[in-house]
Amino acid sequence: MRSDYRAFVVAKEYADVPSGFDCERLNGRLFEFQRAIVRWALRRGRAAIFADTGLGKTAMQCEWADRVCEHSNGRVLILAPLCVARQTVREAGKFGIQVRYCRAQEDVGPGITVTNYEMLERFELDSFAGLVLDEAGIIKNRDGATRNALIESCRRIPYRLSCTATPSPNDHMELGNQCEFLGVMSMAEMLAQYFTHDGGQTSKWRLKGHGKGKFWMWLATWAVYIRRPSDIGFADAGYDLHPYQTHEHTVESPVPHGELFAGVATTLTQRREAKRATLVQRVAKVAEIVNASSEQWLVWCHLNAEQEALAAAIADAVSVAGSDDISAKESAVLAFIDGTARVLISKPSIFGHGLNLQNCRNMIFVGLDDSFEQQYQAIRRCWRYGQTQEVNVHFVTADSLGAIKQNIARKEAQMVEMQKAMVEHMGSAMRREIRGGHVEKIEYERDVTKGQAWDLHLGDCVDVLGEQKEAHVDYTLFSPPFASLYTYSASDYDMGNCRRDEEFYGQFRFLVDELLRVTKPGRLLSFHCMNLPIRKASHGFIGIADFRGELIRMFVDAGWIYHSEVCIWKDPVTAMQRTKALGLLHKQLKKDSAMSRQGIADYLVTMRKPGANPEPITHTSESFPVHRWQRTASPVWMDINATRTLQYRAARDNDDERHICPLQLDVIERALELWTNPNDLVLSPFAGIGSEGYCAVTMRRRFLGVELKRSYYALACRNLAQAEQSGTQGDLLADACT
Repeated sequence: MRSDYRAFVVAKEYADVPSGFDCERLNGRLFEFQRAIVRWALRRGRAAIFADTGLGKTAMQCEWADRVCEHSNGRVLILAPLCVARQTVREAGKFGIQVRYCRAQEDVGPGITVTNYEMLERFELDSFAGLVLDEAGIIKNRDGATRNALIESCRRIPYRLSCTATPSPNDHMELGNQCEFLGVMSMAEMLAQYFTHDGGQTSKWRLKGHGKGKFWMWLATWAVYIRRPSDIGFADAGYDLHPYQTHEHTVESPVPHGELFAGVATTLTQRREAKRATLVQRVAKVAEIVNASSEQWLVWCHLNAEQEALAAAIADAVSVAGSDDISAKESAVLAFIDGTARVLISKPSIFGHGLNLQNCRNMIFVGLDDSFEQQYQAIRRCWRYGQTQEVNVHFVTADSLGAIKQNIARKEAQMVEMQKAMVEHMGSAMRREIRGGHVEKIEYERDVTKGQAWDLHLGDCVDVLGEQKEAHVDYTLFSPPFASLYTYSASDYDMGNCRRDEEFYGQFRFLVDELLRVTKPGRLLSFHCMNLPIRKASHGFIGIADFRGELIRMFVDAGWIYHSEVCIWKDPVTAMQRTKALGLLHKQLKKDSAMSRQGIADYLVTMRKPGANPEPITHTSESFPVHRWQRTASPVWMDINATRTLQYRAARDNDDERHICPLQLDVIERALELWTNPNDLVLSPFAGIGSEGYCAVTMRRRFLGVELKRSYYALACRNLAQAEQSGTQGDLLADACT
């Protein structure tokens, strides 16, 4: 294999280069697993710690910050949610680490500073050697002002640490924001390499089938995801988290006028109306439960009206609203933690993240909204590692809102299963990272199968063609990978596995050069392609990329002659039903037809190698009558049967994205009939399931193919063997391949 091509492929295996330093001497008050994580994060320089509540995230980030200050002789800023900053100062003191709480740049001294996210604009981030995001979910909204300001202003900060409780495994946007903050990879690059979306769901991305394993291995290079110490190979002693107890209380809803009973609210509007109609009853029930107890209580609400009514009904409660100033909020939380305030009333959006309120074991929700994540985070303020008492979580709802306990349990069980699967995916890779090992690479396979009229190689097309002798191929026909639109394998040799278009074109250019070398002078090469849709989620706008034009320019730059092309008609209705493209939707005409467009056609583009053809391709009037030539010479082929392809389902893996795209047999046969002689050698560098070879062999041509994926290769071998059964031919490849 060419060394420059091998180096290119190796470079595709994305690995963010560690930019930190080794530090063996760490705080002896940390647990062993905490020291291992901190040591790894320091070695990385820019890393994420996704640690479940109660695993000592604050202690780890403060120790990390302390060592960065020591190593760089600089300062570190910790950004934390409202009221968490004060708690960070307290927690750091337990480990002998000095952290100073400041609200503006002029208050900053040497060492570690902690402040609230709300104060970010008052600080000069360039003056810090390190930055820590505590509860980094604050940057979850990828279009948020805070997120954009953070990512832009911290690019020159050499040491960065992102800390948060274990994020939802299904919230890939949050993970993308984290890696972009750390400078590991941009959101657009991450989406292009590992994710896809289906149809019109342009804002809902999911992992590509073949991207799953590689994504989790990549994530483990810059993030540790830990629910308990054993996730990274340490003992779980002392980390037992007993289930919390759920209590559901249902109040009766007032019966609407003219009705026999209150119906169950199903729509969002109906639920809002039911909440307003039952506010008095729900508040009364909460007050009854809380007032009958002498223990501390957290009371969670979502509406201002609920909060005002609760504050009036619970005499010894401290109520914190979003409009209160920061000092009032901090004082209220500290009073609750110290036990001088028995009841704290607030919203999950205010105090639902970051705070350690395990001094309390009772909480009650006056109602629920549609965010399970927000509710779950609110519960984790009390239910966390270190909690020594049984936690009671009460839900007060109305009969018109339906039963909620089962729904809550279902969503929580689903989340736990997803987190378990995430740890299983990342576990071995994380353990290797934490202990200084390396992530395993996917193996590259080579094989070859020969028939009487065909050779099919398992391997990378550039690698295989590099072994072939010069100027012995008569005609090449293939459909290249459409950049990252389709991904058929997890191999880095797969040209569909690219983060950026530039990476795809860089790898494809190696193939273009090899194809020119192995082709006879004056002979042709045809590639089947289409222009590619540009998505708003990955590029910021909707449009079409000139993929066909880029390929033509690449071939011409390599020395090929632009010979011919034909446009192949495709049904726009079928395309609309499959892709749900906004520009093809009929309803878009009514909304704004400036965004409406035509469907995207296929093209068969043909290039010619310079020089005189030593073996002219000849036809007779009987074999190629005028009417057939007129159809073939048309610049638009309207009669291609899109469904006439080789059977592909036997080769399809569960992880294949969308569908295998075998080239239509009509296109292959028409091209072979025009541009090849019997016994000519036909090449396909992306053989797939063998469509080009099948037609070549049945039309008494020879075939040389290359396929990277084992399952496609196996089916292609069967298809080629079947084609050969149509007639016995000699060993036509004996002198063609080296």
